[in-house]
Amino acid sequence: MADAISATGVPAVELRSTNYSEGLPFVGMDNALIGEMVAEHFLNRGYRRFAAYTLDTESFFRERVRNFVTRVESAGYGCDLLPSHGESSPTDWEQHQAELIRWLERLAKPVGIFATNDQLAVRLLDACNRAGIPVPEEVAVVGCENEKTLCDFASPTLTSVQFDGETVGFRAAELLDQIMQGRKTGQTQILIPPKGIEVRASSDEFVIEDPIVLRAVRIIREGAFSGITVGKICETLAVSRSTLERRMKASLQRGTKEELLRVRFREVNRLLRNTDLTIEAIADLTGFVHPHYLQTAYRDRYGLTPGRYRRNHRNHGQARPGAT
Repeated sequence: MADAISATGVPAVELRSTNYSEGLPFVGMDNALIGEMVAEHFLNRGYRRFAAYTLDTESFFRERVRNFVTRVESAGYGCDLLPSHGESSPTDWEQHQAELIRWLERLAKPVGIFATNDQLAVRLLDACNRAGIPVPEEVAVVGCENEKTLCDFASPTLTSVQFDGETVGFRAAELLDQIMQGRKTGQTQILIPPKGIEVRASSDEFVIEDPIVLRAVRIIREGAFSGITVGKICETLAVSRSTLERRMKASLQRGTKEELLRVRFREVNRLLRNTDLTIEAIADLTGFVHPHYLQTAYRDRYGLTPGRYRRNHRNHGQARPGAT
């Protein structure tokens, strides 16, 4: 396709890869910055062990990983790499997932793993689930490209680098217009920085070294939607409420009840964004005793009602309450 377009001699701008269109101007994402951004995300959360699940089919995949590794190494740490097999046939899928599980089990933990794209990140989450490896407590995962359907419906939901596709398209159209008018642009490559990292459940936690807090967080994630209470958590862990509260705040900067509510409200927001379920149904699915309590607590937390949040999100595609 690239050769055919080049052969016509018509004005053209490459938007995907520099591999195939030598001589054409290129507009795309700054993949070097993507790798650095993911490394900073993990470093800022206290990770000191790193890995990457890589794909070698495109130069931009290699560049993302190369700069992730460079930033990690500049901070004084190593990075374990596992190349993927690319597209898997149904017959190969189980074999590849088994290999991925063996790699994950060998890694020292807790570890932050950068997946070259969201598809590979979902494979990682599936492998962790099969192996019984808690995410993000032991393995935190960040993908790339922020494909919302994959990210929102992954289990747990997937953190991913958010591209700025609108700016890429606008700058490419602007550049094409200049070329069509016969004006010399002097630009052979325009790189657009990503919008940032959309933090979801797969990497939304800081490194937890306290074993009691680690167990508490795991209990909360597993039981938050079935109505588990702080008292039940303390009973399961055989610790006093004051001891657990003190250790939770030391590790997470928030108490046990706040962590329980944070997990519940995060799921509430996901259901509001992605389903048409009633508030009654959402309250039932997220461990709230009564829908009225959910609505009151939601308004106190975010300053708007669940219904308003749902309408805002659907009207604007991006409105959301504060950090959850």
